[in-house]
Amino acid sequence: MAERTYPPSKPVSTNGAPNGSAGGGGAGAAFPATKAQLYGATRPVYRPQAPKAAPPRRRRGGRGCCCCCCIWVTLILLAIIFLAAIAGGIFYVIYRPQRPSFSVSSLKLSTFNVTTADAVSSRLDLSVTARNPNKKLVFLYEPISISATTGDLAIGDGSFPAFVHEAKNTTVLKAEVASASQKLDSAAAADLRKKTSLPMQVLLETRAGVKVGSLKTKKMRIRVSCTAADVPVPKGKTPSAASSPDVTCKVKLRLKIWKWYF
Repeated sequence: MAERTYPPSKPVSTNGAPNGSAGGGGAGAAFPATKAQLYGATRPVYRPQAPKAAPPRRRRGGRGCCCCCCIWVTLILLAIIFLAAIAGGIFYVIYRPQRPSFSVSSLKLSTFNVTTADAVSSRLDLSVTARNPNKKLVFLYEPISISATTGDLAIGDGSFPAFVHEAKNTTVLKAEVASASQKLDSAAAADLRKKTSLPMQVLLETRAGVKVGSLKTKKMRIRVSCTAADVPVPKGKTPSAASSPDVTCKVKLRLKIWKWYF
């Protein structure tokens, strides 16, 4: 039996198409292809990649720091207020503090002269009773200034001396309030000559502190305003009788904040 002879196969190009076919564009590698040629044909071309940048580090902003500081300051203030409230409550329970009271116990207009030149001179004898209702608190008063008026007319100015007001104590303060000649218009002077009595307003101002045992507080301003009843006006050389209005005065603490009083 005769042996058949097969024609040789066409060489295969590097891209896998037979040599001379449409897929090959030029002379291909010899057949059979080596392993390097086979793997190189399908292996993608290596292209170096640029190194990836590290993610930006998050920085803690100034806003967060400011918020943290505000929170801490608020907490500290709340703690101070809370402790002060506790201390105030304990102090109130132990000492039961009360304001001092003042009353006008005696008024006497010993001089009130309206001259023909429409000038007024006056003198007022004043007695004020101060009471300390506290059992364990002592008040320390500086000199007390006095201002007496009737309407818009100043009757006079004076003062009480400084004193220590002991616990559960009642003190009577006496002073003479006088004014020099004050010039008035003719209508006001004529109206005053007809008066038989005058309504009096007395204003006291001072600074006072509190003593608790051996502890002394800072002194605060105190204003005491008193509106008394009508006081008889003396006629000629006859002095007027002293009146005993027993008027309770209003006591107001004047707190100073920066440059202003409240």
